[in-house]
Amino acid sequence: MAETLLFNALREAIDEEMARDPKVLVIGEDVGHYGGSYKVTKDLYKKYGELRVLDTPIAENSFTGMAVGAAMTGLRPIVEGMNMGFLLLAFNQISNNMGMLRYTSGGNYTIPTVVRGPGGVGRQLGAEHSQRLEAYFHAIPGIKIIACSTPTNAKGLLKAAIRDDNPVVFFEHVLLYNLSENIPEGEYICALDQADLVREGSDLTILTYSRMRHHCLKAIEQLDQEGIDVELIDLISLKPFDLDTICRSVRKTHKVLIVEECMKTGGIGAELIALLTENCFDDLDCRPVRLSSQDIPTPYNGNLENLTIIQPHQIVETARQLKAGRI
Repeated sequence: MAETLLFNALREAIDEEMARDPKVLVIGEDVGHYGGSYKVTKDLYKKYGELRVLDTPIAENSFTGMAVGAAMTGLRPIVEGMNMGFLLLAFNQISNNMGMLRYTSGGNYTIPTVVRGPGGVGRQLGAEHSQRLEAYFHAIPGIKIIACSTPTNAKGLLKAAIRDDNPVVFFEHVLLYNLSENIPEGEYICALDQADLVREGSDLTILTYSRMRHHCLKAIEQLDQEGIDVELIDLISLKPFDLDTICRSVRKTHKVLIVEECMKTGGIGAELIALLTENCFDDLDCRPVRLSSQDIPTPYNGNLENLTIIQPHQIVETARQLKAGRI
């Protein structure tokens, strides 16, 4: 085991896959000489050359479209969005090209592309740099959506995403890049379609992902002291959901709390509640509850920013209400 920061775990994944497969390349703004906005590609251009770690102009629609074309010819591009919010400029390429071409070509083409980069609410980054786009992309057929949450799963999931023959949108949280953890030495990959049962419990199930995993763990420390036994599931795969793991947990605890940084209206939690109602209705003792961000652009002011997203004390209070049957 070696202690590694999350951004270095991602860098190791890209480095190992580029060494293993000469068809893997990186495309994006400042990914070469600068090393990426959060240093995920630091110095890789020295090792692999400037054509495999390609610095692009500020033109997300153009270089994302170029990545689709590269994938159609047999390459395996990794597109870095300097900030995931900027990739809204490439929404057409991701939805109409990446997601559809395998189907509209009758299977003649595969599009093995990874679109990755920082997202989520940082610390006073302002509204345009605090986007949570997982719900935006969730309705697109033909793509997979992954949200890493620890250095260990970040490396294993990114390696698996690079090897997958389908397009993968890979979300990294801007406040998790400096998260440190001992990760396994040597090569390993993680399943893209499998949730992580972080902690077993019997009183209620918490479903979460990305940075909120760590908010939930803080809340569980308090709930343990109060005798509330929480089962915590990190979804990891946002499309498709690991319904087997989710439904198995609901059959045991009969109560569900969804904690997300995504906005409440049309968010990941909304889709989860629909699926829980369709698949687990008879196993629920009460309605599923979701804690989501406010439906407003994220304020720059730090105190206001904190008020727009879910905090551990809110998770604790809602779990108490669920356990007591007051919801």
